[in-house]
Amino acid sequence: MFLENTVNHKEQFGWIEVICGSMFSGKTEELIRRLKRAQFAKQKVEIFKPSIDTRYHDEMVVSHDSNEIRSTPVPAAANIAILAQGCDVVGIDEAQFFDDEIVKICNDLANSGIRVIVAGLDMDFKGNPFGPMPALMATAEYVTKVHAVCTRTGNLAHYSFRKAEGDKLVLLGETDEYEPLSRAAFYQAMHPENSTAKKTKKN
Repeated sequence: MFLENTVNHKEQFGWIEVICGSMFSGKTEELIRRLKRAQFAKQKVEIFKPSIDTRYHDEMVVSHDSNEIRSTPVPAAANIAILAQGCDVVGIDEAQFFDDEIVKICNDLANSGIRVIVAGLDMDFKGNPFGPMPALMATAEYVTKVHAVCTRTGNLAHYSFRKAEGDKLVLLGETDEYEPLSRAAFYQAMHPENSTAKKTKKN
């Protein structure tokens, strides 16, 4: 369970929190929850998302269950450094879509005394570490990994399997294009020939 840190005014440094997991695992929901708590405490909060993410709304960060919070869409990580000055808390959604500079930006913000909360996919549709997320997780003080429920087995899921055709790394989509899978279900989906061979051998 994640517990918010307390501000150490003597130290005058912030910190980084990373919320990661597969699609449909509640990453954005948890990001919004933490940011709204900070807003309720009258802290100055700014939220950013990549401008390419327009699935639900151009400016709002919206979770799969329609919880939302106003954000600023930015084309690159460098824009966040300029717009986040004077904030107490900075939230960043869909961090995997940003360039690698997002890692330096987040650390610079934390070093300047800002609490940085980042949410993003830790793996792409092939099961590989996604963009800058591994480096963000390595440099963060807190990492929360959330899970979805596998649509095929009912077990915990941490893979985002792409049902749609194509090899393009970035493909914005919802349940029509993606489904959360457990390790076993993901392996079977990615290697159907092996599953068929095992069944044939048993018979």
